[in-house]
Amino acid sequence: MANRQLSPLDHLVASADNALRTLAGKMTAAERESPAATVEGTALNDQERRHAAGLMRVNHSGEVCAQALYQGQSLTARLPRVRREMETAAAEEVDHLAWCEQRLQALDSHTSVLNPVWYTLSFGIGATAGLISDRLSLGFVAATEELVCQHLSHHLDDLPEQDLESRAVVSQMLTDEALHARKALEAGGLPFPPPAKKLMSLVSKVMTRASYRL
Repeated sequence: MANRQLSPLDHLVASADNALRTLAGKMTAAERESPAATVEGTALNDQERRHAAGLMRVNHSGEVCAQALYQGQSLTARLPRVRREMETAAAEEVDHLAWCEQRLQALDSHTSVLNPVWYTLSFGIGATAGLISDRLSLGFVAATEELVCQHLSHHLDDLPEQDLESRAVVSQMLTDEALHARKALEAGGLPFPPPAKKLMSLVSKVMTRASYRL
């Protein structure tokens, strides 16, 4: 039997389901084992643990934003190929979401209480970009992933040296996000000019500072 063509309502229901599962921490289990499972760091003192948890909470919020961004873009993408690109990228990001949540639990911490806000804003941005054009949508993915890579690189410098578990997770995320950025440009994404990237960076700083604490 041929696969049924999904209607706009089907896509909307799927997006709502994704939002609920993302925010409730009920996403499908990661397909890949967490990189943290392959290493063992030494014990952290309270200050180091809180700092590592704050950074991983920021990373988790970033993955929540990624899910929302891709879902919004998938909902409004004009070309089926671009919609598939967004849906594939979102599925790959599920691993990161699960890894960050597992690491936060190991650090005896929590995800950000502001995640519903970040999800809503990111979904709206993604949907708007998709409505304007598929090239802009893909370009926004590339620019966002480049920004995420910058944050992850800084986190590798900032995490406690003995927290090998968090470092392993962030290192693999960095590799994956760089690949997503490259694939978005190769798929026809519009390269963003420096002023636009600067504005995105300023907005991102607000999110990261708030998520680190809350």
